[in-house]
Amino acid sequence: METFKFSKIFEQLLYNPEDPLLFNSAFFLFFLLAFLFLFLNFHQDKQKRVLLFTAFSLYFFYKACGYYVALVLISAVVDFNISRWIYEQKDATKKKLLLIFSIVINLALLFYFKYTDFFIGIMNDYQLGEFEPLNLILPIGISFYTFENISYTVDVYRGHFKPINSFLDYVFFLSFFPKLIMGPIVRAADFIPQISKEYKLTNEALGKGFYLIIAGLFKKVVISDYIYVNFVQYIFDDPSKHIGLECWLAVYGYALVIYCDFSGYSDMAIGIGKWMGFDININFLSPYQSANITEFWRRWHISLSSWLRDYLYIPLGGNKHGKIRQNINLAITMLIGGFWHGANWTFIFWGALHGLALGFDKIRMYLTEQFLGEQKENPTIKRIMHILGVVFTFHFVCFTWIFFKASSFSDALVILDQIWNNFQWAAWPELFATYKSVLLVMLMGFGLHFISLKKEEEFSHRFIGLPNITYAVILVVFILLLAQVKTAEQVMPIYLQF
Repeated sequence: METFKFSKIFEQLLYNPEDPLLFNSAFFLFFLLAFLFLFLNFHQDKQKRVLLFTAFSLYFFYKACGYYVALVLISAVVDFNISRWIYEQKDATKKKLLLIFSIVINLALLFYFKYTDFFIGIMNDYQLGEFEPLNLILPIGISFYTFENISYTVDVYRGHFKPINSFLDYVFFLSFFPKLIMGPIVRAADFIPQISKEYKLTNEALGKGFYLIIAGLFKKVVISDYIYVNFVQYIFDDPSKHIGLECWLAVYGYALVIYCDFSGYSDMAIGIGKWMGFDININFLSPYQSANITEFWRRWHISLSSWLRDYLYIPLGGNKHGKIRQNINLAITMLIGGFWHGANWTFIFWGALHGLALGFDKIRMYLTEQFLGEQKENPTIKRIMHILGVVFTFHFVCFTWIFFKASSFSDALVILDQIWNNFQWAAWPELFATYKSVLLVMLMGFGLHFISLKKEEEFSHRFIGLPNITYAVILVVFILLLAQVKTAEQVMPIYLQF
């Protein structure tokens, strides 16, 4: 009996591809409690704190993706050493060659796992050979820590950041478990200086972290998972079986699903980071409140859009060489941004649509200035333009989500065809009766999303300085709520595949 119990416990500690460790998995609560218990006993000693963080982070990654944890260590060894050689090298040509070598190594790892089968498919389609797909499993988080490695080495090359002396600190930065799997993409210059800071859990960090963790779980489990499992997945799995009205609502549903899924996970990462003494930059700012596509990309997946701006768009020339060159740079940046999301032509097309939209937005701003001039500052005109801008931007983004979500162009076109040619508005009463709870959750989700950022900030401040018993009561009530709505099968985060 004792041996049986021990073997069962041991099995729980091993990687299970059917049940990877995520923030919304049951095992994570035990993982976090064990970490916090040890952390509170060793946090005063910087070396022990870093060792503890690194060990738990690498174990977290092992529980999430198995032996692919070795890739984090390999990439850490490569970039830690190359960045130091770049810093010490006086010859400009050799510095550049070292930088190129680092970027090639990082992108080669990413391309091998993420895009090999994609290009094999292209070669087979164009009869350039008959190659068997490798069917590689994409290592979780590789897109995120690859970009962190590249930004670190580039910043050292540019002279913006002095490379650190401690390899352990670098592994800690790269593997920090709250952000390892799904970001946000963290810059070394923002994170590494915080490693040596004395740990002190303030009332603000406790309250704000608590709010972000609760809000993130609510977005992920109560809104995103519920809408996806009970409505969206059925429609997108085979849109030809559903009328246009269902497809139309499913597109709105997916817009909410992907936002609540990814921003919820980011909120939890930022909240957990605050409890551990680390400030991670916000990754979403109510993006569907944007009045134009440029504003949308300042609010959506901020860590990625700012990375693409600083390490791709600006090096390409940004807006320094005229409007035509600027639009070309925007198109290239967004195409690569689309390709970063996945090895599928639908992602590339999604990126191209956003690249075109950003270019048209520059033209819109120019025409607005030319034709309205000072009138655009008139409060009434400004308000009307803002409302129209929000409505148009939201629907354009929803249109592009169709290609982002659909498994193929044909499925995306079926959805559009059903909405255009087979809408059947008369089916609304029956559809509402069938999906009443889902539609009410969608209404609640959009209602919460369109609360002003100022109001949301004011609400989050109410969690600061609460008595411990109040935190405990809120947590118990929230866990009971999650138990009522949580799906039986774990819903994998959408960005886990990127």
